[in-house]
Amino acid sequence: MADLLIPEWSAAQLEFIAVLQSGDARLVDAARERLRLLGMPKGLIDQVQRTRKPKALQTVVTPIGGELLSLEVRAGMAVSAGQDLARLNGLSSIWLDAAIPESQAAAVELGAQISASLTAFPGQTLKGRVIALLPSADVQTRTLTVRSELPNPEGKLRPGMFASVRLNSADEQPVLLIPSEAVIRTGKRALVMLAEGEGRYRPYEIQVGREADGRFEVLAGLSEGQAVVTSGQFLIDSEASLQGVMAQVGDPVPVQAPLHEAQGVIRELDDQTVTLEHGPFESLGMPGMTMVFDLAKPEVAVGLKIGDSVRIGVRQSDAGLFVEQLNKQGASQ
Repeated sequence: MADLLIPEWSAAQLEFIAVLQSGDARLVDAARERLRLLGMPKGLIDQVQRTRKPKALQTVVTPIGGELLSLEVRAGMAVSAGQDLARLNGLSSIWLDAAIPESQAAAVELGAQISASLTAFPGQTLKGRVIALLPSADVQTRTLTVRSELPNPEGKLRPGMFASVRLNSADEQPVLLIPSEAVIRTGKRALVMLAEGEGRYRPYEIQVGREADGRFEVLAGLSEGQAVVTSGQFLIDSEASLQGVMAQVGDPVPVQAPLHEAQGVIRELDDQTVTLEHGPFESLGMPGMTMVFDLAKPEVAVGLKIGDSVRIGVRQSDAGLFVEQLNKQGASQ
């Protein structure tokens, strides 16, 4: 890496050679110790003792092989003790940084196994492990960086190479998968076209999770064995057509929020809202109180009046709580 000229070594080596000529073993040992304290390696001391010639030039070699990141010395410059001469990255093992969507960050576990395929070595799969999930996200691509470590005993891997990475999650629970092209995204919902037989199809809302290898994980809304249509068989080729399909979704959304029930008394009532003095909604964690609710539709309160005791059924949506059931106590409404 560099040849260092150390003037102090020349004088000390000349004194050592003079002591060697005296033949006094105790003086020779003391002179060798002085050279060692000056920082001279044992191999160089033995060389001077054997050749009886001073050697003030010390060649510095790198302790490992790898990529040279920076070289801090130049020919003719002076260096001091403790100064960094160069920075190197060893290649016995390498870091592999993979960009993943931030939605998949929860699936990353430190120490988990990964599989990597490099374009430079097609057909070969390398195994490694996750060592870090870097704390910052890329503001442009909205991805996180997963850093893994791969062994490189043969030195074939080089900085700057491109690889495809598969994260092997420790969670081996079975999941329901559908092709990605079967999912119609409207911005707020995810729909599939459910095949009902005899050439009939119905839009159906689902909840999707992670996506990988051209498939979506289905969290709710579908069961194993149901048939959905992929884009290769059913084409919606314009915004107007898509809006027409959305208009056909007249039935309650298959993936509905649960109905929360409590007892109460009607204090005020009109065709759009109802004021209820109600007991606690246990499933919502809401204590008893008096408050105004929106009616899901006017028909919910037909036949009821102020002062009636009712069984209340509310459902939560993005817009708040809506009353879907008001069953008068002692009667079925």
